Amino acid sequence: MTFTGLFWKMNSSNHGALLVDPLVRRLCFCSIFNAVLFFCTVFIVGTCFVAFDYNEKVSTGIPTDIVEITQRSNNLTKAHPPVPNLESTESNSCKGSCITSGSERLPKGIVSRTSDLEMVPLWGSPKAKRIPAAQKSLLAIPVGIKQKEIVNQIVTKFDTRDFAVMLFHYDGVVDEWRDLEWSGNALHIAAIDQTKWWFAKRFLHPDVVAPYKYIFLWDEDIGVDNFHPNKYLRIVEREGLEISQPALDLKKSQIHHWITARLSKGDVHRRMYKFNGGGRCYANSSGPPCTGWVEMMAPVFSRAAWRCVWHMIQNDLIHAWGLDKRLGYCAQGDRSKNVGVVDREYIVHMGLTTLGQLDEKNASPNSPTVRDRFAVRRRSYIESEIFRKRWKKAAEEDKCWINPYPDPESNSRR
Repeated sequence: MTFTGLFWKMNSSNHGALLVDPLVRRLCFCSIFNAVLFFCTVFIVGTCFVAFDYNEKVSTGIPTDIVEITQRSNNLTKAHPPVPNLESTESNSCKGSCITSGSERLPKGIVSRTSDLEMVPLWGSPKAKRIPAAQKSLLAIPVGIKQKEIVNQIVTKFDTRDFAVMLFHYDGVVDEWRDLEWSGNALHIAAIDQTKWWFAKRFLHPDVVAPYKYIFLWDEDIGVDNFHPNKYLRIVEREGLEISQPALDLKKSQIHHWITARLSKGDVHRRMYKFNGGGRCYANSSGPPCTGWVEMMAPVFSRAAWRCVWHMIQNDLIHAWGLDKRLGYCAQGDRSKNVGVVDREYIVHMGLTTLGQLDEKNASPNSPTVRDRFAVRRRSYIESEIFRKRWKKAAEEDKCWINPYPDPESNSRR
């Protein structure tokens, strides 16, 4: 008797017997299981043949109904794109966020990207109120003990409530400054025989001085009888000067470039005119030293300009000769407008010889040329030529950089 006949007969004659007879029930279940297994086997084998036939026809370029169905399915997917995975989207946005190098494994909220030069007491609450560094500017000077009185006059002009003070002791003498009233609030860094630009490159990193609005990077031989820092900065901000310097007193100063000489009228000048001799400057002159230029003995930088200038200072070229001609690139715009000399607040440049003229007791016995001024000047010229070549090479190799001043050396009348 077949399975169908048995099932029909039993179902028509006696429902109870089917339910109570164990032998019949086992036979029924085994038959159903075999049938299901048979259909599953057929389905799997058929699918493999269909997939093989589809792949073969697609690879040979033969059109098939399956290919057409697949194409219609793709078109439908394009018309109705799937809902994006929110978790994946969140992960991509995190990868695209700005992450400071070295902080990748830290939660963003704990990363502290900048610092400052403010001293913090060992005791008391960390939340104690103090003047934020963002409301201050910074005065940094290379100093030797021989110029102690001159430096004292300079620093005294800069109110410590508005300015942080950092002294670079190139002669290694620090303790003899302690008797000055402001010395305890200043930062003292000592390294024998090093220049202002050596110190600046290593201790005035833009992320450290970022809170300060302006950076005064001055020499130590500056007379300040007619200079008032806060008045100076008000003029600088009003005029939009990113890089500036106080004008030099024409009668008392050692002047190397006439654009730095004080004009008796006005608050600021941005260019000079020279119609005779070498190095002529006309109204349409577009490059330094005719316009967009300050000298390196008493420059003042905005924080944005300093960030740019710091990157331009070469770590191994400690005299920074040639840098003055390129400062305009860091003026955050048109150098003929954003670089200027402030006439209203002016200084005296004494022109004292300090580098290479150290005391006998502080001079290194292994550096016989340390007191040789000629050797210092010779290295300065060599560095200037090295910097010029590096700039030229960098400008030629960087295909993405666009030079805003393609002919910076040309100041001739056109």
